[in-house]
Amino acid sequence: MACRLAFLLCAAAAASAQVPDLYTGETHGDPPFLYQPGWRALLNGRNLGGWHVAGDKQPGEWVTTRAVTWKRIFDPKRLTFTPTPGDRIVNGREGRTLDLVSDEPFGDCELYLEFMLAQGSNSGVYLHGLYEIQLFDSFGFVGELMPGDNGAIYRLPDNTGGWPPRTNASRPPGAWQSLQVRFRAPRFEGGRKTANARFLRVLLNETLIHENVEVPGPTGSHGRRAETPAGPLQLQGDHGPVAFRNIYIRPLPAK
Repeated sequence: MACRLAFLLCAAAAASAQVPDLYTGETHGDPPFLYQPGWRALLNGRNLGGWHVAGDKQPGEWVTTRAVTWKRIFDPKRLTFTPTPGDRIVNGREGRTLDLVSDEPFGDCELYLEFMLAQGSNSGVYLHGLYEIQLFDSFGFVGELMPGDNGAIYRLPDNTGGWPPRTNASRPPGAWQSLQVRFRAPRFEGGRKTANARFLRVLLNETLIHENVEVPGPTGSHGRRAETPAGPLQLQGDHGPVAFRNIYIRPLPAK
């Protein structure tokens, strides 16, 4: 028992050592990719190069655009945009299309992105295409937060688990929101998994909502792929209108 306790303490210390101290390192204002080295854009500002729809069965309805707006009175369940070369992406007019997947896989990484939801909309961001952070219109909700609320780490496929956000940091429909994730990939030796994936830290709109959450396996509705040391970023496209911009990633050295 003493040996196991010592191992767990060492593992926790190793995980926390990879995360900058939030007290001394807390910042607000411009996004980190503007002033920290190592960040790389995953959108090229023109088209969907570097991305493909899940399964490659059909083109899907994701498009680029220069601007996205939301109309509270006349069309609150949709996002308004004009398809054109641009630095934002939207999942079509109806918000019901295949997921969008990055061509490139990533291991340990830090992810920053901004998203916009229509009223009542629902989306998600999958690290490795397997581990979902929920995006949901939770603005104004004052009840108990659930694994389906904005920023939650979603349930496992058997509907157990799930990690609600610590607090409701959601902004209203039509507002750009930010998500920053520091992620530790699962570890493997000889083809056998030796450590689970971890969300070391998740900030929603610059507010801490998760810290050092271990995920024992893929969450529900994940892509059909096995857990591996590296995997793609996947954006959910079939649960309602969502737009993304400023998708940046920063690979982290494995420790």
